[in-house]
Amino acid sequence: MSSYFAHLSPVIMGVVGILVFFSLGSWAIMAWKVFQIGFARKRSREFLDYFWETKDFAEIERGLAEYEGSPIALVFREGFHETKNFLDEQPQSEPQVASLEAKPAIKAANTKMSAGVSGMDNISRSLHKAAWSEEDRLERNLSFLATTASVTPFIGLFGTVWGIMIAFGNIGQTGSTSLDVVAPGISEALITTAIGLAAAIPAVIGFNYLQGRIKALVSEIEGFSSDFLNIVQKTIAAQRQ
Repeated sequence: MSSYFAHLSPVIMGVVGILVFFSLGSWAIMAWKVFQIGFARKRSREFLDYFWETKDFAEIERGLAEYEGSPIALVFREGFHETKNFLDEQPQSEPQVASLEAKPAIKAANTKMSAGVSGMDNISRSLHKAAWSEEDRLERNLSFLATTASVTPFIGLFGTVWGIMIAFGNIGQTGSTSLDVVAPGISEALITTAIGLAAAIPAVIGFNYLQGRIKALVSEIEGFSSDFLNIVQKTIAAQRQ
């Protein structure tokens, strides 16, 4: 096999080298992403169990160090910090004076309500921002798989066309169409197509598989964000009653 590749033309060798680079790179990325996403899902499920068992945000925040690598734990941390800042900024309730007019009292109530709505918007934005950041981190380098899947067949086709040109050139120089003249050029032409397909097919399968796993994890993150917001809303409403 090594002697076969040693007799390839420089252009075909260059095409083969590019295809091998894409193939090895895509396999390395797929192996890393399978580990990264699997670890993230495992740690996230462990954190969710801890979250629903504890239900005390402050205590959960103190135990976050044990759940490094969990996207949901990171989303919780961002949401908790924003919630804590919002609650710390709320003024302490003061006893109402009976002589106050109705209009100032209504205006103060409306101001407090609008502040609450704005605070919930900030918390929601912080959760979404953290979720998008984690989704971007998980999808990082997947574009290389997409590039490999779409480009390598065409690179292989270029090598094939070049090999056929060489084969016809040999026929023109020798004036013979025997297998001894035609076969080497045709063989060179077909090897690049085969390698291009061998690089593209696993990349397509790996890209679709990893995208599916990432979407499942993102759905879990979005579900947790909704649950977190519901808990915060109920807590704030209970404090105002």
